[in-house]
Amino acid sequence: MKDYNATIAFYWSPFIVESNDDDPYVHRPIDRVIGVKSIEKHARNWNDADILVFDSFMWWLDPKMTLMLGSFGSTDAVYKKVEMKLRRYEMALNTWSEWLEININRTKTKLFFMSLSPYHDIGESYEDKQNCYNESEPISKEGYWGVATDRSMMQVAESTIKKLQKRGVKMEYLNITQMSDYRRDAHPSIYRRYFNPITEEQLRNPRDYSDCVHWCLPGVPDLWNQILYSYIINS
Repeated sequence: MKDYNATIAFYWSPFIVESNDDDPYVHRPIDRVIGVKSIEKHARNWNDADILVFDSFMWWLDPKMTLMLGSFGSTDAVYKKVEMKLRRYEMALNTWSEWLEININRTKTKLFFMSLSPYHDIGESYEDKQNCYNESEPISKEGYWGVATDRSMMQVAESTIKKLQKRGVKMEYLNITQMSDYRRDAHPSIYRRYFNPITEEQLRNPRDYSDCVHWCLPGVPDLWNQILYSYIINS
């Protein structure tokens, strides 16, 4: 953006820390391995930024996950299956927050963390099997929280950020979760490009392959950007 002397970059690191999903194009391993104590490979690219916006939630929901203590390629790395998603998420965020506290330029870099992006694979209750397919209106129930929205994970992130703030690292938490939870109508559903060809069976049951995780553009993410912009110009 030459007119504004600005560079905007999207940095692929779905777990913030290192993992075997770090390739931005090939990241579908059968068994995900997360280096919960390893972040330097990614973090060295963040040092000079004026603004950093972090986001890491959805990928942590995968139950098939192995934690690695050590470095990828190291002969003495320790691997351990951990089913407690809150614990493994907390471990990774602790590594991230420790790096920020030691390395970030507190007078230069503005820090933001996006809250959980909700998805609509099920309806308004666990018994309701209707996902986002064919939905054309937002949910109108006041105070609505989706049953699939993991608020306990949000609490882990919020707690980590509060601890950072107490240690003198200023970070804004952009809470976009509940406002987005109403918008079950805003996902691409079946109207997107898929990595693999759609099968005949899927064509007969479009609800089964509807994408109720990602968002249409323009759409809900534009509101997130407006909130972020407001924080930036008023800080």
